[in-house]
Amino acid sequence: MSLYEGRLFINGELKTAKSGETFPLHSPVDGRLLANVSRAAQEDVDAAVEAAEKAQPAWAATPAKERARKLRKFADLIERNKAKLANLDTVAMGKPLTGALADVDEARDFTYFMAGLTESGVGQTSLNSPEHVNITLREPFGVVASIIPWNFPTNIWTHDVCPAIGAGNAMILKGSEKAPLSSIFLGQLCHEAGFPPGIVQIVNGAGDTGALLSSHMRIRKISFTGSTNAGKSIMSAAAKSNIKDVSLELGGKSPLVVFADADLEHAARLAAFSFTFNSGQVCTASTRLYIEKSAADEFKKLLIHAVKKFNLGDPSNKDTDLGPQVDKVQSQKVRKFLDIGRKDGKALIGGEAATNVGPNYINPTVFTDLGDDSDVSRLEIFGPVLALHEFDGEQDAITKANDTNYGLYATVFSNNVARALRVARALQAGTVGVNVASPYGAYELPFGGYKASGIGRQKGNKAVEHWTQEKTVYLQHEW
Repeated sequence: MSLYEGRLFINGELKTAKSGETFPLHSPVDGRLLANVSRAAQEDVDAAVEAAEKAQPAWAATPAKERARKLRKFADLIERNKAKLANLDTVAMGKPLTGALADVDEARDFTYFMAGLTESGVGQTSLNSPEHVNITLREPFGVVASIIPWNFPTNIWTHDVCPAIGAGNAMILKGSEKAPLSSIFLGQLCHEAGFPPGIVQIVNGAGDTGALLSSHMRIRKISFTGSTNAGKSIMSAAAKSNIKDVSLELGGKSPLVVFADADLEHAARLAAFSFTFNSGQVCTASTRLYIEKSAADEFKKLLIHAVKKFNLGDPSNKDTDLGPQVDKVQSQKVRKFLDIGRKDGKALIGGEAATNVGPNYINPTVFTDLGDDSDVSRLEIFGPVLALHEFDGEQDAITKANDTNYGLYATVFSNNVARALRVARALQAGTVGVNVASPYGAYELPFGGYKASGIGRQKGNKAVEHWTQEKTVYLQHEW
């Protein structure tokens, strides 16, 4: 029996999939059944697209101040239902409750920010031709889609949905099959906030359902947050269908560079938090650490001391720092990397699964003496595993940090301001922290990656604009 709502949300109503097909969602902590979740197939996606097409023109014609007012009401409802939203993410993917509550807070604040941007949409004017007044217009795409991951279900939901509907689009969102519960509830809250049926709809499923969205001929833009391999598939499907606009926020293997002149205790504390936050299931996690050789011995002691302070346990407990991996599949994947790390190097701390805590728990692990070509050093693990390397000099640090296909987040620690700025400029990443590490960010600034870490940007003061198309209009007033 389902403990939580698992149906689709289409045209303002909760609906079972037309086929009646479901998939089970189990607790990552104890394996109990949480919900039988409806799996959307082609006819369900088509129904959502049809409802979106009917609702979107009137929604786009609604004054921006009215769209913004509904977004503010939606933000109020997020706040009112904060405890429930946090609980849905905690039970579904094992996120510690304190982190889940913080995610909801940011989702609320981001929604308020998007409401303000909704009212500030402007174009350009040109008077370069004496007989013309030429202008640009920003117009919504129409029916758009989003596929979000399981590691920040509530937060990333708002990153796509709120600017998209603020711009006048109708959104069809697929939450991850590993953590779909909050997506369904947020769709219901949109309806309660007064968004017309068809403007925000939720379909559930795995990669096959996502493929239906990315290949659909009547969806004009799609945003995806997830792995680089899945992003490639979505981009290919978008190109082969109707060449829909694509935005991708993909994986990372973020470098963290610590110079000997840095506050080593501060750097060690933030480095430890970065690679263990959300049990390491963060695309920006600083999982490649480069410490200047002259400070390596001292830094390693400080890092181990910081890691030892973390508590693994029940994510609903306020004292828990690390919950489980999201499911058995992810736990087994991380364990394989532990095997590789023990073979290729040595563990300064950890190195084993935390089977004494539960079946899906991983002890925070720091590997050293790894080659640059080790899979632990090069591949995204999505677990609390750090590869620690040493470097000689500034250029060596930059070269090693940039030796990756990814470019999502990078960090440099140094008390030499000139050096910190030089290195920050040289690091190939969409976001660079100076004396601060991920997951630190600011929703009022753009976020996205270089290289294989993505295309386009989320958040920032152009977030609503990114969900519009630009049209140029020439107005001749003399002839």
